[in-house]
Amino acid sequence: MDQQEIGNIVDWLVQQGLDGTDPAELLAGFCRRLRLLGIELEQAVIFIDTLHPVLESQGYFWDIKEEANAGRRDFLRLEATRYEQQWLDSPFHHLLENGLDEVRVLLSNYGNYTFPVLDDMREAGHTDYFVQLHRLGTTASIGEIDGLFSRWSTKRPDGFSEENLACLRRVVPALVLAVKSTALRQITGSLAEVYLGRDAARRVLTGRIERGKVDSIHAVLWFSDMRNYTSLSESVPGNELIAMLGDYAEAVISAVHGAGGDVLKLIGDGTLAIFNHADPQEAAAASLKAWHDLAERIDALNATRQAAGLATTTVHVGLHVGEVFYGNIGSDERLDFTVIGPAVNEASRIVAATRKVDRPLLISDDLFALLSAPESETFEDLGKFRLKGVTRKRRLHAPRRPQA
Repeated sequence: MDQQEIGNIVDWLVQQGLDGTDPAELLAGFCRRLRLLGIELEQAVIFIDTLHPVLESQGYFWDIKEEANAGRRDFLRLEATRYEQQWLDSPFHHLLENGLDEVRVLLSNYGNYTFPVLDDMREAGHTDYFVQLHRLGTTASIGEIDGLFSRWSTKRPDGFSEENLACLRRVVPALVLAVKSTALRQITGSLAEVYLGRDAARRVLTGRIERGKVDSIHAVLWFSDMRNYTSLSESVPGNELIAMLGDYAEAVISAVHGAGGDVLKLIGDGTLAIFNHADPQEAAAASLKAWHDLAERIDALNATRQAAGLATTTVHVGLHVGEVFYGNIGSDERLDFTVIGPAVNEASRIVAATRKVDRPLLISDDLFALLSAPESETFEDLGKFRLKGVTRKRRLHAPRRPQA
């Protein structure tokens, strides 16, 4: 096997890692190059754990039947129990538990191996099965991401040649390094979105990280919190309270994101979000769309929780619009990407006023002025209110109550 051609594959992998090529595209290109090199690959798989609140790991699958493409499969944390036995019976678990770097099984003779997957591979006509564990150094691991798994198979009558295996041992680590490079970039992006919000994460990852670096933006501000949270926190057991917070927070976040808004902060039972559309009227309409979506989600959630004998509540929302500073606030050691300004304070006071008048939604006069005629007709003027910390009284509006 030509060493120059092997070196060319390694060089190609290095460049793909630098370019951040998607792992599925990377795996497909890699397998095509190995076949041109004379290795009769039939299937290839790369598995990598991830650092994500929902996803546990990802797998990238290539098959000669779809030579030009490789597929991706996400494995959810909620599915971990379902796949636990499959994992325990896998050669990957065997590698991990026994401190091995690789296992090669000629499918004409399993030897001492009893992995269930071998029967499936043999029935499909595969003749050789080669799996590897690529461990990361202790300083290179992140969370549970301490290694990547790969498997390679062929239908060549005599299986992989020793030359084939030597080539795989030489080039696969470069593939794994390229996959790791791209995966870590994706993990960074997903973690930033989860903890900062989508728009804030995008700004931070494009370099907006200097302390005091802020933009003045005109945005619709959303403040929401759970009704009767204090009394619920005293009566609902701790574990149930955390689950309850998660249920209602998910309803709020899904509604805001679904309408094109960005959640910036979760403050206990409260949520701060913005609708930063270029057109202020579009932002106002989007905030109301989120509110209507939230109301439907809360109704469905409460029905589900009530049926399960769990405590229920609702979510109150205050909406306002104004100029705010949007960017990095804090110290060199701890920064927060958020919004500040009088309008933010007023929005927080508006949601507090919802409890005084027992209305689930209150909007400021400034936001009301941005609504279309059909939208504004669904609201009623509740008059002027003295908001804590706000010098002048604010006129507030609420959705009209259904006629009895």
